[in-house]
Amino acid sequence: MNAEIITVGDEILIGQIVDTNSAYIAEQLNLIGVGIYQKTSISDNREHIIENIDRAFKTSDIIIVTGGLGPTSDDITKQVLAEYFGAKRMKIHEPSLEIIKSLMARLDIPLNEANRRQAELPDCCIPILNKNGTAPAMWFERSKKILVSMPGVPFEMKAIMNDVIPMISKYFKLNTVYHKTLLTYGIPESILAEQIKEWENKLPEHLHLAYLPNPESGVRLRLSAYNANDKNLLIKEIDNHFDSLRKILKTAVYGENDDNLASATGELLQQKNAMLATAESCTGGHIANMITANAGSSKYFKGSVIAYSNDIKIKMLGVKASDIEQYGAVSEQVASQMAQGVRIALNSDYAVATSGIAGPDGGTAEKPVGTVWIAVATPRKIIAQKYILSKLRDVNISRASAIALNMLRLELINEE
Repeated sequence: MNAEIITVGDEILIGQIVDTNSAYIAEQLNLIGVGIYQKTSISDNREHIIENIDRAFKTSDIIIVTGGLGPTSDDITKQVLAEYFGAKRMKIHEPSLEIIKSLMARLDIPLNEANRRQAELPDCCIPILNKNGTAPAMWFERSKKILVSMPGVPFEMKAIMNDVIPMISKYFKLNTVYHKTLLTYGIPESILAEQIKEWENKLPEHLHLAYLPNPESGVRLRLSAYNANDKNLLIKEIDNHFDSLRKILKTAVYGENDDNLASATGELLQQKNAMLATAESCTGGHIANMITANAGSSKYFKGSVIAYSNDIKIKMLGVKASDIEQYGAVSEQVASQMAQGVRIALNSDYAVATSGIAGPDGGTAEKPVGTVWIAVATPRKIIAQKYILSKLRDVNISRASAIALNMLRLELINEE
């Protein structure tokens, strides 16, 4: 069973926005046994849309289209699809109109004709409610194949996919697919592959291992199985293989599936009934953002001081001006004092601090771009480590943030 994802919008083609929709849709389809034949981004152009839909119907059973359903003149997807599938007329879908009216009322915006027309749908489609926006989705059928058109706004699309996936599962007879991912941090991909080579060689043929490296989340190890006869037995089998892998990798494993370094660290803090604070210079609040992106983080996170200037380091965190003068802001002494200073200032049990040269400028021969000092303060001690990362600012910020959380995570485990 194949699917093609088509994103419509000039803003994607010119790089004005990043297409995150395709990745999410592909992930959701794959979970129910649908393979992705192709992903295509096209312009808001009638001929281009028709040409690509024609081609997709020849190669795929499922076509998912996002974008071009808005109220403005450049949003033409609905009109083109109505023409393509031979709609006799457009008719108001009353449930969608009620959602639009309610949304406009909440926003205190008058309902105009452009908004009202968004509830007009081709009479040959099955409407799918958009509970978070003004553009309903549409389900079309042709020759035992389907096309689903959804709005391009990511949070609207994701909610609609929750309804579309069961519809697809009911319409087609799908293969059983199961994936499970083990999350590791601190071991480079090549070394990791060497460490688990023997374990990997013993995997049965029906299980497929994928290495998925990411600078901020480490290396994810995904085991996949397709066409399983008994999914429950398969889940148990993969769990057993991963249990063996955990014994090999030990503390390098921090979670599975949708976990992240911040949530894994937060869980350890909660087990200790402990609170965390951060002091960030070169990471500019990125660590705090990673933490607070997880629901419930207020149970273990006090707050953060973004001490970008030396003045803030001195006045708010108690860093000695003489140490900045002698050792520089990017040093073991300063990072350590930042961690201890924020731990005391915010009355927390643990703290992490970063001070470095994110780049692209500011480096010296002694301290090149990518030099970062990271410190962790606990109720008993302070540890600090120096890292030389990359010449890329974004990479340095994300990697330093992840390393800081991992240092704390390992320290919390070691305390046990």
